[in-house]
Amino acid sequence: MQVPCYECELRACGLFKPITPNELEAINEIKREHLSMPGGAEIIRAGDDAPEVYTLYSGWAFRFKTLPDGRRQILNFLLPGDLVGLQAAMFDAAQHGIEALTDVQLCLLPRRKVWALFGEMPGLAFDVAWLGSREESHVDENLTSVGRRNAAERTAALIVMLYKRAKAIGLVAEEIFEFPLTQQHIADALGLSLVHTNKTLAKLRRMGMFKLTNGSLMLTNPRVLERVALYFDEEFSQRPLI
Repeated sequence: MQVPCYECELRACGLFKPITPNELEAINEIKREHLSMPGGAEIIRAGDDAPEVYTLYSGWAFRFKTLPDGRRQILNFLLPGDLVGLQAAMFDAAQHGIEALTDVQLCLLPRRKVWALFGEMPGLAFDVAWLGSREESHVDENLTSVGRRNAAERTAALIVMLYKRAKAIGLVAEEIFEFPLTQQHIADALGLSLVHTNKTLAKLRRMGMFKLTNGSLMLTNPRVLERVALYFDEEFSQRPLI
């Protein structure tokens, strides 16, 4: 499957920062393949040599590290438009894994061509750095949750953050959005046991914060959930897309 950058549905939706025709041509020349992977597929495996960089075109994924005994920490969830694998590509071997949470489509961007932007297209190079810093801010927020928020606050903060990120790229309609996370994903992201996660989600539902049905989540009181979460950051109205 090939989707030229000139026909990119993500860029056409107007939710991302406009770029010049020269910049669009440069991105189209960088892109090598348009890949499809099923949910559960490994996009990048920890220890992979010289991993490439991707843009997530559709679907959800997550970045994680696994301890030798099998315990997993999810570092961040990735949504359409996010740059995938930038941190891994900085090293000779990937320090973490990235897994498709749902069926995904990916734009493959060879890392040597991405690095060339820093000498040839400084505007696009800044966008690459911005996207990497933005993901780092999401990890910082998750670290704050694990370190300082209680279980209800952690869970509420994760839901609110994903809701705002999904809304920023047009994936929310009438406060409803796709929510493919299982309780195990939530537990692994927030440093909670599966039992504690189950009880916390049930508590928030009883409080009337959200409804979760068949993989779709509806926020019934987003402002109150923000206050429970102590999370008030807003997503950027427009951001780069590589």
